[in-house]
Amino acid sequence: MSGHRKSIIITGGGSGIGRSCAELFLKSGYRVGLIGRRPGPMQELAAGDDNVLVLACDVTDPDSVRASFDKAYEHWGHIDVLFNNAGLSKKSQTIDQVSTEDWLEVVNVNLTGAFFCAREAFRIMRQQKPQGGRIINNGSISSQVPRPGSVAYTSTKSAITGLTRTLSLDGRPFDIACGQIDIGNAQSDMTARMSGGVPQADGSLKPEPTMDVGNVASSVLHMANLPLDANVLFMTVMANQMPFVGRG
Repeated sequence: MSGHRKSIIITGGGSGIGRSCAELFLKSGYRVGLIGRRPGPMQELAAGDDNVLVLACDVTDPDSVRASFDKAYEHWGHIDVLFNNAGLSKKSQTIDQVSTEDWLEVVNVNLTGAFFCAREAFRIMRQQKPQGGRIINNGSISSQVPRPGSVAYTSTKSAITGLTRTLSLDGRPFDIACGQIDIGNAQSDMTARMSGGVPQADGSLKPEPTMDVGNVASSVLHMANLPLDANVLFMTVMANQMPFVGRG
């Protein structure tokens, strides 16, 4: 594929980690498709750049997700990478305080939305020529060690690990690689709420160190740039001083 300009679809592409990744991938010569519910921030990022495709859709709507992936494929003729990044969390609560509505919203975005996007990416990567591609799932260090009061978020991120392992296995015959990046305390809208303190395992509330979100973008780019006969199955990138390794 000499001269082939690689392409990536990034969900949750209008802000935070998704936006940082989109900016770096554009600088690195990729064509970038942005999926998100709010077209405004994505159109601002596109700013007339022909290498940006704004795909405004809700990842929890399977028909909208399919239409977005079909549009990208028709536009580019090939989809090389999906970064399954869209996600949300709710305030810290024990399970008896979590409403059914909050549980279902987190599950629908973090897990079902990731499934819908991975399903469409896998379908296209399997049928396109040359066959193959890469799916990168945004897990979380919560998939390994939960925070207090995070039953919905942690459950979905643990399930993303199962999705990653299964896609990595099922994709082998079709040259579809799948890996997961587990992120700890990258500066974003989500971590901005941590400035007042984060619940700790001992019941205390403490602020935690964060890292520049650009460290995540460069890590995702490294994963994406690997040849399809190599894969980073799991990567953890985190603020080095945050409580994670050890006993908090």
